[in-house]
Amino acid sequence: MSEELVGRICAELTKIVLVDPHTHINPHAPASTTLADIMGYHYYTELAHSSGMPKALIEEPGLDPKTKVGRLVESLHHLDNTVQVSWLVELCRKFFGFQDNRITPANWESLYDKAATVMAQPDWEDQCLKQSGIERVFLTNEFDDPLTGFDTARYIPCLRTDDLVFHFTNPAVRERLTKATGIETTNPERIRQAIGKLFEHFVRHGAKACAISLPPSFAPRQPSRGDLSETNFLTSFLDPDSTTKDVGQNFVFWTIAEFCAEYRLPFDLMIGVNRRVYPSGVYQGQDLFDQRVSLIQYRELFNAFPQVTFPVSVLAQASNQELVSYSWIFPNVVTNAHWWYSNIPAYIELDTRARLQAVPRNKQVGYYSDMYKLEFAWPKFSMYRQCLSRVLAQDFVIARKWSENEAILLGKQLLRGNVESIFNV
Repeated sequence: MSEELVGRICAELTKIVLVDPHTHINPHAPASTTLADIMGYHYYTELAHSSGMPKALIEEPGLDPKTKVGRLVESLHHLDNTVQVSWLVELCRKFFGFQDNRITPANWESLYDKAATVMAQPDWEDQCLKQSGIERVFLTNEFDDPLTGFDTARYIPCLRTDDLVFHFTNPAVRERLTKATGIETTNPERIRQAIGKLFEHFVRHGAKACAISLPPSFAPRQPSRGDLSETNFLTSFLDPDSTTKDVGQNFVFWTIAEFCAEYRLPFDLMIGVNRRVYPSGVYQGQDLFDQRVSLIQYRELFNAFPQVTFPVSVLAQASNQELVSYSWIFPNVVTNAHWWYSNIPAYIELDTRARLQAVPRNKQVGYYSDMYKLEFAWPKFSMYRQCLSRVLAQDFVIARKWSENEAILLGKQLLRGNVESIFNV
């Protein structure tokens, strides 16, 4: 395969101004202020811990930012083979003028100070977005977020519903819902009213999607009338030790899907995460996946809501073939980027190749950054563009004799066009 061909395609794809359809950005503090904000990303803390650094050194209470970076740098020589560290080096070159190949104990302090100076500029947020080629960013908002104090045209709200579905038996969650909606959730109908009020609030503030992360054991179904009897309600919804709490979870989940249909919001399903597999891990470095999850668990949902678009992310690369097959058959199932443990080039190229060979081109969201700070958009999308360019060059220009322009147009559709059409941006 011609590297020049890949480079030409990638150069054209890099010109696209992007909408990032899934992040964890805090719109009140979207950009970093020190290198600690960047190296505190869970990828680096969990890899440092995995390579041998004690958790106590990483998460020591009151640790000042510069000391934390200095400690993490001590582990980077174990991690310089990883793509995550390549993101770090690439963004430091892009934004802070870093010129070395590695961040080391000999050069990190000067990099830290230079980065702090750059990030202290009053317009750093705007600079970072412009240099990254990002126009709009989807958020991940708690259900009781007031959605005020930020530009919802730039930072697009997304209703995250994990707490409502999986933690409704927690009194604190129900209290938050009552405070947000003014509705006491004492029976299924009042729960439905409260969820409806949340949707009204989010849509009024420009929300373009609803989202949830789901464990491998969850299999959504529509509750029966018997499930929602007063006796079952009291145990399923209000008792955290109930053996039938799945009834409550299914009621809340199904109600959310119904409101997605009513308000015409896509429902992002992020399927397959097991929480706290490694409870001794660092913050956000405790969750993993296993092979028990199957999209067959969602057949009732996909069939019941043909009018709802379900952008689906799978945590395991091994689940991609199943996702490709469901997107092949179901008009309302969309392949959605490369999530978490599948977000490395070796898996991205395989998954992208399979999707482009089998799934209609208008049903693929190429990538989202999943970032917590704006600086990570550039290296993550750069990695994806490289992978996508290789697939387009080899599978379409070389193998199928497409013109370069035809391949580039397909890449643009995955990177921007489908985000606009699927999420109505």
